[in-house]
Amino acid sequence: MTTLFISDLHLDEKRPDIFRAFLHFLNDKAAKAETLYVLGDLFEAWVGDDDDATLARNSVAAFRKLSDSGTQLYFLHGNRDFLLGKRFAEETGGTLLSDPCKIELYGTPTLLMHGDSLCTADTEYQKLRQQLRSQEWQQQLLSQPLAARRQLAEQLRMASSEATSNKAEDIMDVTPAEVLTALSEHGCKRLIHGHTHRPARHALKIDGQDAERIVLGDWDSHLWYLQASADSLALEKEPI
Repeated sequence: MTTLFISDLHLDEKRPDIFRAFLHFLNDKAAKAETLYVLGDLFEAWVGDDDDATLARNSVAAFRKLSDSGTQLYFLHGNRDFLLGKRFAEETGGTLLSDPCKIELYGTPTLLMHGDSLCTADTEYQKLRQQLRSQEWQQQLLSQPLAARRQLAEQLRMASSEATSNKAEDIMDVTPAEVLTALSEHGCKRLIHGHTHRPARHALKIDGQDAERIVLGDWDSHLWYLQASADSLALEKEPI
């Protein structure tokens, strides 16, 4: 059996090609896997579990079909879909995990994160993240009509795009010391995360012992996934 990890699909009505690739991935590779972990930013924006948009409903239905077939589903919040909630988990048949989350991956203690909390050099973003993850702020947002939430989501998306274009590349990447701290605190030698859109496998040393940071890729011209089994671990990509 295999375990799959994906992140940063940024599903959006403006990119039907990515949505088609997503459906094919679920029906093909994910349907043959024991477990699928989605490590954040599944959607370009998620305005609430009551979203009645076609993309949202079709995505939920696709995940439900997968979980009903026997594949275990787990989700982490990203910086785009931080409003994923209990209803989404129930409707998809999945489980929402805390960030960070420690799992046993075929005998190896492994830390799962979205990855944005590791980018501590981007102090401006970290302040925004603290607000977006506030339960009080989220409850106030979810009390607004869907139309108002969609408008705010679009404003946040435009502001994020503008801010990103004005920041140095290294500021938007993880802080190496933060990675080592997270691994040490949770007693792990492997970290899997997304967010940075810089897919790679990085060899690390913690207290003289080998460790690794695996970065998942964003879905754009290619789809990316990490495939793990008892005797293999491979970061894969395929054209969309």
